[in-house]
Amino acid sequence: MVMNDQWKQMERQLKEELDKKRYQHTVGVAYTASCLAMRYDADLSKAMLAGLLHDCAKCLPGQKQVHLCRKHHIAIRDVELVNPSLLHAKLGAFLAKTKYGVDDVEILHAIEVHTTGSPGMNLLDKIVFVADYIEPNREKAFGLPEIRRLAFADMDQAVVRILHDTMHYLNQKKGAIDPKTQETYQYYIEQWNRREEKEKKDEFA
Repeated sequence: MVMNDQWKQMERQLKEELDKKRYQHTVGVAYTASCLAMRYDADLSKAMLAGLLHDCAKCLPGQKQVHLCRKHHIAIRDVELVNPSLLHAKLGAFLAKTKYGVDDVEILHAIEVHTTGSPGMNLLDKIVFVADYIEPNREKAFGLPEIRRLAFADMDQAVVRILHDTMHYLNQKKGAIDPKTQETYQYYIEQWNRREEKEKKDEFA
């Protein structure tokens, strides 16, 4: 549990290191994560802390992120070398531990997978992943009103919808798609299809 003074210190430090828009987003994710944690009976303090620190490496220049990952033996994939901004999640987890003193493995993992998601995410992972997408400062993502409703009605459905819309957006841009995002999308589509098949069988049983 982070004490109030520690929380305020983290906020001050992040405010210095992030640009204004990114800091506002960070605070938005922290409080959205707390709302989702209350809705799904998850650990409130873990959700808020993971949300607060999820983008702590985001505003570092790309080559600085590459340098720090190499220095601290954090694996870099080819797609991350081409687009170093993809490193901010795993580097953020490292900084959350070494710079901000977070040693909770669930919080660190939620930070690490908040951008691409991951097959088999636990509840905290999903909360931060979804909060990052729906927080109040987000304006341009397609279908936000519907996804915000889904987030508080059916977390798994919200995850599937976010992954689907993210893949659609990246395909339209014809940009590089992180294989991890593709893997996560495929995993949750299969999970969702199995769930729907089971519900249909139960309905006619």
